Amino acid sequence: MTLLLASSWWSLGIRGVVAVLVGLVALAWPGIALSALVILFGAYALIDGLTAFAGAWRARDAHEKWGALLIEGIAGVGAAVITVMWPLITVLALVYIVAGWALITGVLELGAAVRLRKHISGEWMLALSGVVSVVFGGVLAIFPVAGALTLAIWFGVYSLIFGALLVGLGIRLRAMHTAGPTEAPAWGSDIAGRARPGDRQIG
Repeated sequence: MTLLLASSWWSLGIRGVVAVLVGLVALAWPGIALSALVILFGAYALIDGLTAFAGAWRARDAHEKWGALLIEGIAGVGAAVITVMWPLITVLALVYIVAGWALITGVLELGAAVRLRKHISGEWMLALSGVVSVVFGGVLAIFPVAGALTLAIWFGVYSLIFGALLVGLGIRLRAMHTAGPTEAPAWGSDIAGRARPGDRQIG
């Protein structure tokens, strides 16, 4: 596997900060209307999906694996389009859409963490974010009615935890990058690392 500098730590940081902000809004607005929640989730899923698409594009140019990022991008953008373009969406339908998106994202992040474990010491944060996503999606899928009643709160808590983990991983990768050449694969194969053709290759 081609190893590249962890020079795109910022992509995880941005993704994490957005998640934290979305979580804060959802929790601070307990009586949020369905229409507002749809827009909130749609905006987050869209940003997340576009970031993944960017990573897949750079990974392809760097001749790294990019299939997982492409799937994550499709899941994010697809979920955003469905929620925003479906004017009569019900809370229950939104619950299932959020659950499906979280499950797909979580599984992909767990797979990325497994591939990263030999290259960076902070892969556990990515793995934990994947576990959080899978658990969140699973709970919503198994208890959709309960999820419909408390979706804003559940989504807010999930976003805060998920975002904090990604910010932490981004900070760790930034430290690795500023410390000098580091063997960390771009999530072109794994993280939203977004490999670029000009990045220095190691090994």
